[in-house]
Amino acid sequence: MRTILFILQKEFLQIRRNRAMLPMIFVVPIVQLLIMVNAATFEIKNISVCMVDQDLSTTSRLLTNKFSSSPFFKITGNTFDMNQARQQIESGKAQMILSIPSGFEKKLVRENQGQVQVIFNAINGTVAGIGSAYASQIIIGYNRDLIAKWVGVSKNIPSAKTIDIIPSFWYNPDMNYKVYMVPAILVILVTMMGMILASMNIVREKEMGTIEQINVTPIRKIHFVIGKLLPFWIIALFMLSFGLFVGKLIFNVPMVGNLGLLFAVASVYLLVVQGYGLLISNSANTQQQAMFVVFFFMIVFIMMSGIFTPVDSMPQWAQIIDTVNPVMYFMKLIRMILLKGSTFTDIYKDFLILLGYGIAMISLAVWRYRKVAG
Repeated sequence: MRTILFILQKEFLQIRRNRAMLPMIFVVPIVQLLIMVNAATFEIKNISVCMVDQDLSTTSRLLTNKFSSSPFFKITGNTFDMNQARQQIESGKAQMILSIPSGFEKKLVRENQGQVQVIFNAINGTVAGIGSAYASQIIIGYNRDLIAKWVGVSKNIPSAKTIDIIPSFWYNPDMNYKVYMVPAILVILVTMMGMILASMNIVREKEMGTIEQINVTPIRKIHFVIGKLLPFWIIALFMLSFGLFVGKLIFNVPMVGNLGLLFAVASVYLLVVQGYGLLISNSANTQQQAMFVVFFFMIVFIMMSGIFTPVDSMPQWAQIIDTVNPVMYFMKLIRMILLKGSTFTDIYKDFLILLGYGIAMISLAVWRYRKVAG
């Protein structure tokens, strides 16, 4: 135990003396949390629209006003020529065209029907899909208003034959994307803290030439590995607690579940990512090599973790690969505990998988470390 304490003292002294590492540990994660939560939004707003109103009637202007008053759309151009409107789509000045043909109002009056055309730039499928749903809702509401006005019945009474749907959203009733994103960003920050710093640790000793001095000492491998990983394990848990404090203070993220259970899961998860980092550090000869390998694994793990796309929506082969993705497990568990208030009985299967994963990775990392001089 005294040996581990001496190694810990040495590691914390090195961290304190390293001026580049301190900002990376304590400043960068908080800045990333504040920026990424506000930037990584699922809300689609200010979709640029080019209006092609060839009717110029009172009815067509009412439809145009519906779109201009919506927070989801922003009219950036008006023209009578569809070719000019297509040029706006091609140049990126507009994402959508709303085309109202000539005689639109007359057809509505005479035939009780009219047609409008909505064209989307579908390079970004998310914007096109959600934007088309918003546009459909506006047009349906506009059509309901016209029927109520012309037929002379209220759009809210049963005779209008409408169905009122009152949704009930659990765990995030206000549909605030920040509630969903803050736990995910915390997972990324904890992963970066655990994996990157662990991967830099031993390889830094190699570059400085001090690893040979350590190897010829009577320190056992297990003591050396624990002394190397424990400081960053403590720092990562501290960052998680500080991130939760910031999330509650600034973004008002609900914390329904047991925080003790959350930190127990985070502690086990850190064993996994630090095991990865230590394995990479054992094999790499320079910090640059270690960084390249770490970023390869991190990008794959994070993009397949369910941060943006639900894991259940991925192809079957991707879901099978995801069973060895530790970030996916922690991403799932932190949201379940914080937002749903899940207890240990709800998460014990994933927790046990993480625990076994962590023991296996640390054991493999200790076994792979060769305590030899030169």
